[in-house]
Amino acid sequence: MMRVFVNDKAVDILRGMTVRHALISAGLLDEIGPKKVYDEWGNEVGLDGALSEGAKIFVR
Repeated sequence: MMRVFVNDKAVDILRGMTVRHALISAGLLDEIGPKKVYDEWGNEVGLDGALSEGAKIFVR
């Protein structure tokens, strides 16, 4: 397991899971459409993007 942060909320997911899986775990996948996902540096990331331990992503 690894811990990532979605909108500053800690989410535990299995290693190898993607941005999509983190959003599902955080209950935010339905918000994607009018909103996009960004990393902690403001770069847009895709739903199939890889995550690493401690990664921070934000839905805006």
